[in-house]
Amino acid sequence: MMERFDVIVVGAGPAGSTTAYRLAREGAGVLLVDKARFPRDKPCGGGISSRAMRELPLDPQPVVEHVADRMELSFCGGRPFVRGGRDPLAYMTQRRRLDHFLIEQAVAAGAEFRDGVAVSEISERGVRLDGRWIDSELLVGADGANGATARSLDLDGRRIYGVALEGNLTHGLVDPERWRSTVVIELGTIPGGYCWIFPKGEHINVGVGGWENTGPTLREHLKDFCKRRGLDYAKLEAVRGYRLPGRPPDAALARERALLVGDAAGLVDPLWGDGLYSAFVSSRLAARAALDLLAGRATGLASYAGSLVSELGLMMEFAWNAKVALDRFPRLALGALISAPGWRMVENMLRGEIREPGVERGIAGIAVRGFEAWGRHAQWPGAAYRIEAGLALEPRS
Repeated sequence: MMERFDVIVVGAGPAGSTTAYRLAREGAGVLLVDKARFPRDKPCGGGISSRAMRELPLDPQPVVEHVADRMELSFCGGRPFVRGGRDPLAYMTQRRRLDHFLIEQAVAAGAEFRDGVAVSEISERGVRLDGRWIDSELLVGADGANGATARSLDLDGRRIYGVALEGNLTHGLVDPERWRSTVVIELGTIPGGYCWIFPKGEHINVGVGGWENTGPTLREHLKDFCKRRGLDYAKLEAVRGYRLPGRPPDAALARERALLVGDAAGLVDPLWGDGLYSAFVSSRLAARAALDLLAGRATGLASYAGSLVSELGLMMEFAWNAKVALDRFPRLALGALISAPGWRMVENMLRGEIREPGVERGIAGIAVRGFEAWGRHAQWPGAAYRIEAGLALEPRS
């Protein structure tokens, strides 16, 4: 007999596994599949921002290796400015551990998981898995930036890609106290991006990222960054590159019985490169739309796209404007970020206390309105995300 599930989720990264968890917890029959064998390594800085942590439907503390409450910012490796030290900004983990943990939680909630399988055909009503067709009421595409689901469903459209290159240095090769509780961000070196150091349990993660066209130069940027920080590039382990997918305004997110979540939908935050926050937001909204369809409260998944754009659109507007400001005027933008209003804004964003930057009040609102004024005056790309969210642009001064 043909196998049948309410929902098939293709891709078992954070977006896919949390979608499966949310659906299975509510009683849906869920099949979660992935071509890789788990646990598996995945290139990623591995930082769960506080705002992403608030969106998780379960507690990932068993796989959290380090908590960072400070950020060290600099321009081209010059004088560092350290901010924070009060509350957590990010929870550091490794994707090998995080992804496997989330899958385990989805299975415990009732989802069926199959890894190391070949998905040769994908449609809104099922998949062909290792040569056998499996039927479903609807399908969730969660197979990342390079996955086949979006292409198979004609939802790939145009993407705006960033690229990154990273590696790890064990604590035996560095002074772990130097990096304890601190996220290091260096601006002004790479067009469209930054250099970073993230502390982990037994190593530090060192990386660089920027616009897609910086790809051929990233290895040299990583070598130079290591040299500026007194780190031995030759001792880096697990050096690997990856793409960061950005979604342009009006790019399709769903069909009648299929939708995309996380990186498959191109939801990476263009300012921070944070894909986990939007992965967890999209999983929440995807599960809600899927449950409505399965219960007969909706006839399709159209509500998902509108909900996602409404929830993330204004933050994307701000993030794109701020990113272009940092790219074009890095020294000036850094000065804004390390000021009292600017740092309060950064803290509020990373902790998920800002969802609509334009309505932020108090000292943080000063910085928000400054970045937004730059963006509107120069007609930077963030305006299109506000229009997509159905909101009028304020008159430019």
